[in-house]
Amino acid sequence: ILSNASRLIINSSIRSAREVNDLRSITGLDDFKRVIVLDQSPIGKNSKSNPATYCGIFDEIRTIYSNVPDSKVRGFKAGRFSFNIKGGRCEECEGFGQKLIAMQFLPDVYVKCDSCHGKRYNSETLNILYKGYSISDILEMTIDDALVAFKNHPKISRTLSTISNLGLGYLLLGQPAPTLSGGEAQRLKLATELSKKTSGRNLYLLD
Repeated sequence: ILSNASRLIINSSIRSAREVNDLRSITGLDDFKRVIVLDQSPIGKNSKSNPATYCGIFDEIRTIYSNVPDSKVRGFKAGRFSFNIKGGRCEECEGFGQKLIAMQFLPDVYVKCDSCHGKRYNSETLNILYKGYSISDILEMTIDDALVAFKNHPKISRTLSTISNLGLGYLLLGQPAPTLSGGEAQRLKLATELSKKTSGRNLYLLD
């Protein structure tokens, strides 16, 4: 009731609660400009969705890797470090780092890719290092460890710090979305919203 009513009133010209499903009254919404509902639904459906991609910091990280001197010599752009695009990813597993094995009488299972050994990228991409870390190493870092590695990058560190402050510092940057619990997914959504620069006049509803 609160979610539907507040969305209709704040995001439209409706100013009377009586116009919303016969709701008798609701007060305090004049203080808000936006309604943000944060539930426990998954942040993604497959292993390519992870905290780094969901929070938007992976784009920043890929840009950092494209600016490494070795990348510039080879002409590698940010897209080279995406596991969704041909060129830098492992084509054997198409950037998943694992393969699906269909079982006839048992549930399907995932096994580590024989070609990249779960690293998602081809050897040329993995040879590009930032502070001694390959792009795959970064995805295997915990939020807290990544916070140290990227402390000099304000946009990345601000987001990682918010996630850590909500108690998720133990998650891996590249942890597959399907492995997150409902509570972890919800806190990750909250951290993402809180790390954004806004007017502060947001109504956050945690379902």
